[in-house]
Amino acid sequence: MTLNHAPRRRRTARRLHAAPAAVATGILVTGLLATPARAGEPKPGAGAPIGTVARTVGDAHFEPGPCPKTPEPIAALEKARCGTLTVPENRAKPDGRKIILGVAVVPAAAEKPKPDPIVWLAGGPGDDAVGEAKMAVDGGLNHDRDVILMSQRGTYSADPVLTCPNIDEFNARAVGLVYDAPSTERLHVEATRTCREQLTGRGVDLSAYNDTESAADYADLRVALGIDQWNVFGISYGTHLALIYMRQHPQGVRSVGIDGILPPSKAGSALTWSSARQGFDGLFKACAEDPACNRRYPNLSATFERLVRELEAHPVTTTVTVPGHPEPVKVVLDGGALVNWMTSATHVAPSVPRSLDELAHGNPQRIAEQWAGGKLSPQAFGREAHGLAYGIFCSEWVPYESRAAALRGGQDAFPSFPRSVLAQAPQLTFLRPDCGVWNVPAAPPSIRDVTRSDIPTLALSGGFDAQTGADNGPYVARTLSRATVVTVPYEPHVVFATSRCAQEIAVSFFDNPTAPNTGCLTGLKPPQFEIGPSSG
Repeated sequence: MTLNHAPRRRRTARRLHAAPAAVATGILVTGLLATPARAGEPKPGAGAPIGTVARTVGDAHFEPGPCPKTPEPIAALEKARCGTLTVPENRAKPDGRKIILGVAVVPAAAEKPKPDPIVWLAGGPGDDAVGEAKMAVDGGLNHDRDVILMSQRGTYSADPVLTCPNIDEFNARAVGLVYDAPSTERLHVEATRTCREQLTGRGVDLSAYNDTESAADYADLRVALGIDQWNVFGISYGTHLALIYMRQHPQGVRSVGIDGILPPSKAGSALTWSSARQGFDGLFKACAEDPACNRRYPNLSATFERLVRELEAHPVTTTVTVPGHPEPVKVVLDGGALVNWMTSATHVAPSVPRSLDELAHGNPQRIAEQWAGGKLSPQAFGREAHGLAYGIFCSEWVPYESRAAALRGGQDAFPSFPRSVLAQAPQLTFLRPDCGVWNVPAAPPSIRDVTRSDIPTLALSGGFDAQTGADNGPYVARTLSRATVVTVPYEPHVVFATSRCAQEIAVSFFDNPTAPNTGCLTGLKPPQFEIGPSSG
C-alpha cells in the first residue's frame, strides 16, 4: 500500500530533508563476576558500574559473567562488562521454562560517563545485538554513555537459539532455482517445516517468540541492571520492537532513536513494495540528475522494469565464481530474483546503473555474482534466528494483511510487473505458506496499534532505502509529539551504518533529544556512479 496522502502532522514534529539541487530525498572475553546484590548496595551510576551486580527482580535475574559468544572476535567487547538475563520463556506460564539472554555493556569512552546509557535493539528479525557492538562503537554511541547490547530471545548467543541453519542452506541452493516458481515454494515451505519440527522437538514454545515478550525482556533488563533511566536505539526491525517497547513499557525511557523505520501498524508485504519503490526511485533519480550517469544510462527506471518483465518470462541461467567456493555456482535470474537483488543493491548504489546496463546487454555476471555471493557468504549461515522471525511475521503481520491487500500493494507500486512477481513481496518470499506450517496463534490486534508518545524520538531514514522506505519517518511522527524526522539523502537502509553524518546526528540527539544537530546534512553530495564502457 503506497502512501498516497500526507496525514496531518503534529506541529511539534520536525521534518528535516537534505535535498541539494542534484537530488531530493526522500571473542569471547570474561566479564566481571559479582556476588548478589544486598540491601544498601549502590546502584550503577552511584558507584557500581552497570553490569557488575547480580540482581533478581520479579521473574527476571541478571548474573554477571563471561561475554556472549559472537561469530568472530569483536574488539569492542574486550573491555565489556557482561552476563546473562534469565526470564520466563512465556510470561503467561511463569512457572514454565526459563530462557537465557546474553548481555554486554560496552563502557563509555569518557572517564565520567553520563548516567543514562543507550540500549541497542538489533535488526532482522533475528539478528543478535551483541554481534553489532562494533557498529555501535564505530558510530560513537559510547562516547560518553555506556552502550548495552542484549541478545533478543532466540538469537545467536541466547539459550535456546532458534537459528535453523537448514533454511540458510536452502537459500544458498535456491540461487540455482527459479526464484518464484511453485516448485521452489514447495521446497522453501519444507525447509520451514523442518525448522519448526527441530525447534518444537527441543521443547521450544514457538508462540513465545514475539515482540510483546521481547519488549518485556528489555523492560526487565533495565530494572535488573539497576538503571533508572536509559535511551533506546533501534535499527531496521529493531525500530519495530522499539516502537512497541516505548508503547508497552514507557517507564524509564528518556529518548528513542529509530533508524530504518518499520512501523508495526503497517508491517507486511504491501509495505515492502512501497519501500522498494521509494528506494529504487531515489537511486534512479540520482542517476538521472547526474549528467554522466544520465548520458550513459538514460531511462534507468524503465530499463529495470523491462528487465523484470523479460526475465520473468525468460529466466537467464549462468555460472559464477563466489569467494570461498572453488566450484562454479549455478545462478538463475528471473524477475523476482532481480527485484530482490535490487532491494539489497541500493547498498552499493554507485555500481547499480552499470550492473543493470550490462544485464540489459546480455551480461548477467555482475548481478549474478552479487546475488549468489550474498546467499553463500559465511555471514549468511547460522546467524539469523529464523524461529524468532517467523514468530513475529506469523503472529503479528500475516494475520492482519489479506492476500488481496498484499497484491494490491505490489500493483500500486509497480503496475507493470507480472502477477507472478507481485505475488512474492520483496524480502518476504513465500511468507504466507511458510506461516501456514509455522502455525502460531495471532497476536492480539493491539500489536498493530500506532505508538502515541511524548518521548523524544529521532526518526532516521535513508533516501535510497528500499527495505524500509523514507516516508515511514513522517508516518510514525504523526503520533510522536516530540519527534524529529531526518532523511539522509543518497544512503541505503540503516544510515547509522554508512553515514558519518547520521552518526553525528544520532550522538547529538542523545545529548539533546529535543534539538539534535543536523547541520552536516547541508554538505552531503550524491554518489559518483560507475561509468562503464559502452555496450552498444
